[in-house]
Amino acid sequence: MPTVRYLTSDDYDAIIHLYKQAGLQSVRLRGRDSHDAFAAQLAAGQRVIGLEDAGQLVGAILVTHDTRKGWINRLAVHPDHRRKGYAVHLIALAEQELRAMGLRIFAVLVEADNIASQELFAREGYKTNDAVYMSKRDSDDV
Repeated sequence: MPTVRYLTSDDYDAIIHLYKQAGLQSVRLRGRDSHDAFAAQLAAGQRVIGLEDAGQLVGAILVTHDTRKGWINRLAVHPDHRRKGYAVHLIALAEQELRAMGLRIFAVLVEADNIASQELFAREGYKTNDAVYMSKRDSDDV
């Protein structure tokens, strides 16, 4: 199993590179995923757990909460390292982190066309809720 560590703003370029390689579609480099926004999110308590293999970032997961519910976001595993259990390991680490914060409800938002992630989280015990996600954005970059 790769080395586990908390990622910092110094890891920003490696994280964005991983997101691109993993095919994450919702990355907004001029907005919520800019270096400054990422650093501010970390300063506010958001955590990013990474997996490294031979010095290369091969997986990452973002962990945050709204004081009552833990949120797991931005799960990414490098395509060359898939089917090795890394995604399941990252989910377990995120849940462990949230439990340590006293949270017992874990939530994830998965894009409707990302069937592989939906199936992954379902196998890990996540259930689809009958809810409609709505958002209002000041721009496409946020």
